[in-house]
Amino acid sequence: MSSPDLPQAERPVETGAGVQARPRGAGPALRPASFRLRRLALALPTMATAALIAALAVAAYGPPDTWLGRGVLGLFVVLMAWQSFTAWQYIYGLVAALMGDRALSALERRAATISTRPTGLSRTAAVVAIHAEDPIAVFSAIRVMARSLQREGGDGSDIDIFVLSDTREGAISAVEEHEFARIQAWARREGRGMPRIRYRRRTENTGRKAGNIAEFCETYGPEYDFMIVLDADSLMTGAAMRRLARLMEENPRLGLIQTVSYAAGRDTLFARIQQFAVRLYAPLSLRCLETWQGPDGSYWGHNAILRVEAFANNAELPVLSGKPPLGGEILCHDIVEGALLRRAGWEVRLLPEMGGTWEEMPTNLIDLLGRERRWCQGNLQHIRVLPMKGLLGASRWHLGVGILGYCVYPLWIAFLGLGTWQAARSGELGLIGYGIDGASPAAWALAALVIAVMALPKLLSLGYVLVSRERRADFGGAGSLLVSAALEQVIWVLLWPVMALFAAGAVVTTFFGRVVRWDSQARDDRSVPWSEAIRLQSDAIAAGGALAVMLVLSGDTLLALWMAPVALALLTSPAQSVLTSSTRLGLASKASGLFLTQDDTRPAPELVELHQGRIAGPAAITAGDSATWLPAAIDEAGAPTLH
Repeated sequence: MSSPDLPQAERPVETGAGVQARPRGAGPALRPASFRLRRLALALPTMATAALIAALAVAAYGPPDTWLGRGVLGLFVVLMAWQSFTAWQYIYGLVAALMGDRALSALERRAATISTRPTGLSRTAAVVAIHAEDPIAVFSAIRVMARSLQREGGDGSDIDIFVLSDTREGAISAVEEHEFARIQAWARREGRGMPRIRYRRRTENTGRKAGNIAEFCETYGPEYDFMIVLDADSLMTGAAMRRLARLMEENPRLGLIQTVSYAAGRDTLFARIQQFAVRLYAPLSLRCLETWQGPDGSYWGHNAILRVEAFANNAELPVLSGKPPLGGEILCHDIVEGALLRRAGWEVRLLPEMGGTWEEMPTNLIDLLGRERRWCQGNLQHIRVLPMKGLLGASRWHLGVGILGYCVYPLWIAFLGLGTWQAARSGELGLIGYGIDGASPAAWALAALVIAVMALPKLLSLGYVLVSRERRADFGGAGSLLVSAALEQVIWVLLWPVMALFAAGAVVTTFFGRVVRWDSQARDDRSVPWSEAIRLQSDAIAAGGALAVMLVLSGDTLLALWMAPVALALLTSPAQSVLTSSTRLGLASKASGLFLTQDDTRPAPELVELHQGRIAGPAAITAGDSATWLPAAIDEAGAPTLH
């Protein structure tokens, strides 16, 4: 079948089984010199800023002559280098965003104009990998995606939706089968244009999600050219699915396209704050990432489309040497699979602004910390992946950033602890205060530079939104945006010490051999009881108490005032978990016009339909149905383990 609306040069190459399954040429795609310049434009200013901060620190306080002074200075320089890198990402992203179409890749420009009508040249499986999830919620989202595909036209034969279950619990699997039967009957009633909905359950979940996807590729892969990988909490519009499939058809060197899926759909105060923050602060950093990485992108594990044969032939995961937690099966497999695709010569691309894809996030601090512990172990495993032969430098960089993203937390805790001790002994804040109490021009310059580096990411993101009427409207207007951003910053000041202490503990315990259980995630809005919060955050209370005692004994008023927010945050961490997990407060903030995003001010039809389906869903289950006792089974299987 031909594609009349595509220029001849952009039409996909057909093979006997569909579109071309191998990249043209051998080895990685050549990158023009402009990509080297783009990367230098990020690396050189970062290194220069870090070097300047180090020089100002020495000029302001002199070369240290004790182990304590040397330790504080070393930690300060390393942490400020990391903060400089973060700040320059946002500066870089802002410049690229202001350049408009000139900074966009050819793939992004094509994505904005490509038709979402099926061509008949390929077949795609949208695979939803689940393990002991809430089947009612999973199949509710599938209904929304199926109807969205139907609205886009066609006979529904180009994209199938495939549920890949790894559930072993009998009660939950029975509900899965019941919900599958219901959705099959529903699809038949809906008529023409409905995608085929399929279901498969493994009895042995070897390899977890990665093994689930690999088994699908082996068993069902020959039926499909592409697969869109979705998580249990993913949602994607039919237009987005078709757009991704068309882009893969047109670009035979593409092995993977990663989209950005923003968190949406949850109503606890914690979830609403996080949804707001990600929408506000992520775009500039993502614009930076896409601009410098080009075809050397990474895979985030879901809401992405992959070329099935390329993935099956090149992304088989190795088993790492040694025992867990750093050895054995690779837990955070997605970024490694992307690196292996890239090693084989396939392009891995990011579409940072395509839209039409969403996910959900943990709805309270306790569940978020549980997920962070799992991700911490998975990312630290990548220390043993870094030396793997043949990986591109950019792929090693993606892996390294993921490792460093967790390793900076114990460095922060060490810096705050040693810096507080040094300040108590010397009578001045020193580097822990970034130089704000210094008496020399070097100290003042240091304070100004460090504060700028720390504040720029949020200030630039806020400014980028404020200068555009359309972007302001997405956040409910300038007034709502400014108040929400100010409140988010206050709450972040309280949440950060708790999260940093927890992540630091996760890093240290992982290196000491603690293995984390990878259970199902709790995805629904969940209020945290006081008993759970106090039990799981007792270490934070103890650390806050120890810091408070140290500040009192120091007798230094300025030091006590400077470190009081950290001590307060740690001591009140259970209250933070309980209060921010409140759905009532979350809905009240929404009603007050706070923490709004475009998913509130102009929600996509798919989000509205999913929300309405959730409200109506339980009422549709008759008395005595097997799903009526599902929540207890889910809660037992999905409770996070933090300690």
